[in-house]
Amino acid sequence: MNVFERYAPFIQDYIYRSGWQALRSVQNAAGEAVFGTEDNVLLTASTASGKTEAAFFPVLTLLDEEPSQSVGVLYIAPLKALINDQFGRLGELCREAQIPVTRWHGDVPQSQKRKLLRKPAGILQITPESLEAMLINKHMELPSLFGDLRFIIIDEIHSLLRGDRGLQTFCLIERLCRAAGCHPRRIGLSATIGNPEAAGRFLAAGSGRRTLIPRFDGGREVWRLSMEHFFNTAPQADEDKREVPETPIPEAPTDTAPKAADPGIGYIFEHTRGKKCLIFTNSREECEALCQSLRQYCEANHEPDRFLIHHGNLSASYRESAEEEMKDDDSLLSVCATATLELGIDIGRLERAFQIDAPFTVSGFLQRMGRTGRRGDPSEMWFVMREDHPEPRAMLPEMIPWRLIQGIALVQLYIEERFVEPPRTGRLPYSLLYHQTMSTLASCGEMTPAELASRVLPLSCFQRISREDYRILLRHLLEMDHISRTENGGLIVGLTGERIVNNYKFYAVFQENIEYSVRSGPEELGTIVKPPPVGDKIAIAGRVWVVEEVDHKKREVYCTLVKGNIPAYFGDVAGDIHTRILERMRGVLDEQGSYPYLMRHGVCRLQEARDTFRKAGLRDRPLVHLGGNMWALFPWLGSYAFLALERFLKIRCAKRLGLKGMNPSRPYYLQFTMKADEKEFYRITAQEAAQAFDPQELLYPREVPVFEKYDEYVPEELIRKGFALGVLDVEGARERVLGWSAFSCTE
Repeated sequence: MNVFERYAPFIQDYIYRSGWQALRSVQNAAGEAVFGTEDNVLLTASTASGKTEAAFFPVLTLLDEEPSQSVGVLYIAPLKALINDQFGRLGELCREAQIPVTRWHGDVPQSQKRKLLRKPAGILQITPESLEAMLINKHMELPSLFGDLRFIIIDEIHSLLRGDRGLQTFCLIERLCRAAGCHPRRIGLSATIGNPEAAGRFLAAGSGRRTLIPRFDGGREVWRLSMEHFFNTAPQADEDKREVPETPIPEAPTDTAPKAADPGIGYIFEHTRGKKCLIFTNSREECEALCQSLRQYCEANHEPDRFLIHHGNLSASYRESAEEEMKDDDSLLSVCATATLELGIDIGRLERAFQIDAPFTVSGFLQRMGRTGRRGDPSEMWFVMREDHPEPRAMLPEMIPWRLIQGIALVQLYIEERFVEPPRTGRLPYSLLYHQTMSTLASCGEMTPAELASRVLPLSCFQRISREDYRILLRHLLEMDHISRTENGGLIVGLTGERIVNNYKFYAVFQENIEYSVRSGPEELGTIVKPPPVGDKIAIAGRVWVVEEVDHKKREVYCTLVKGNIPAYFGDVAGDIHTRILERMRGVLDEQGSYPYLMRHGVCRLQEARDTFRKAGLRDRPLVHLGGNMWALFPWLGSYAFLALERFLKIRCAKRLGLKGMNPSRPYYLQFTMKADEKEFYRITAQEAAQAFDPQELLYPREVPVFEKYDEYVPEELIRKGFALGVLDVEGARERVLGWSAFSCTE
């Protein structure tokens, strides 16, 4: 098929005006898939490869040839900023063909939305949350809005593969199609899909179509990559070393950081002047602190402020002004950002990205690096890994630079294996089940329990949830007055439920930051988000505290001062680091060679860590004796398998091992005291792992592990079941423990 000749004339004219010499391989492949089949299509290609045009050119051609009688294309994106960015590009493309393009999210004026409701047509761009609101508040208008819907395009689909928000999106798609009586094809777009076949099944769920994944030559990826390590105070790792392996030398500093500047932040300050850069952090708190420091450096050097900030807690005006300033190719400003600028927003020609410490996922690393390298230049990222010097008497686990090792592992996994995290399946999403039950009742009105179950339980993401579990949920909601029974025996939203459903925050299934006040006796220490369980430690007010009590109703945490050193974290739980990353981290410590992107300080710090790893015997055993009754266990497991192992040791093994005082640094290592010796540890843990046991046995008495937004409204027995069977990776932990059994037989 000659895809270009198949395009509508206005598409061909657009390509000529844009000065393109030829179609890219992804555009030819997408054209053949969309024009030549009736399947869903999953397009995976690198950032800035032209995926958006690859999807829209054939779709708009078909829409131009046979105009739809309603909205013809629904474009779902995870961020308002991404919709705003695509709105201008699509508007220019569709203007000549008179195909209307409408945005629909919280920042769009009502007048534009009313215009679409009066005359549904063309393309509608929307976020999952606004689509949820539309299904609830515009239910009677869904047939006229979407009765002739032909395509649903889901951008950055990888961001929806591992959490409730993605499951919600596909619930909404299924509900919309049923309500409107339409049968659209789905097109998924992403630069970072690790398991395309699994993602294709995820995309197709409930559609009645298979997913076609076009294969094509995406060209050779060229990166400019560096990774440097800094101690937060002198000396650096390579100082006073006589022999240092040859490593690439970075360009000369373009500016000088003030004296006494933090070495890592000073390095970023020196290498951003005169350039347009993105500086990624892993939390909003770190983003704010970084931007404040860099602006103070500008002030100390008597130069204009050249740093902007962008994260989800800022107002729309702040975010959009930063985006607009960065789109100016003459701008030499840099933006401190979180994941809000990780996805496909075009912010002009960026010269390089910086990443403070390691991101949690290979996907996040690839997305962030992909922000640069547009318009023909290679992608460029500079990692800046920071840590405090270990204390003179620090124990073994604190001697290893975990974030540096994690950063190397992320890069190597992709270079060597093209590994990217797969979709997360097998969960029991009871929080989402509550949400979709309430949403369905709010949109459709009164229905019998059987009718409600017939609308909710067949949704693809609830296939593991039994009818008995659903009965338990409905009885609980009746008791709490979230739903009520009418005189006719039907169900409607109850008075208590109305207060939840009628709040605009109901449309989102991701957790907003609810702050808890932290107290020690009468003294208030400050606030944190998502307090840890009783017995865990938190860092606040410059010290470490152990949690004694958590009052969820009053939003208060009571704690006691202890000694120690742990990282402070005030945002969402980092979670979800894949086991393959931890296994590759072990490989980084075990192998001998260096890496071409690792800079001078980093090479020396890695060598120190490898020496520590070797001398401790970690190459041969996961359990290390720290002296006395103190031990450290390095299981090399991802977040959810690590959590399962931690509970397995506490609940099933602690008594036999004489194990006490477990102090986890998730997901890297566990420290504890133990009366058993090494051989006994391996023998007893293997015996316990070999026995059949219910994963719910790994819950503490009376524990209700609230993880998701609406868990607080779900019966406790379902919360416990969902956590044990859908969150904890019990099989991953069990397999690792059984693999250690050989150590109990060796000298």
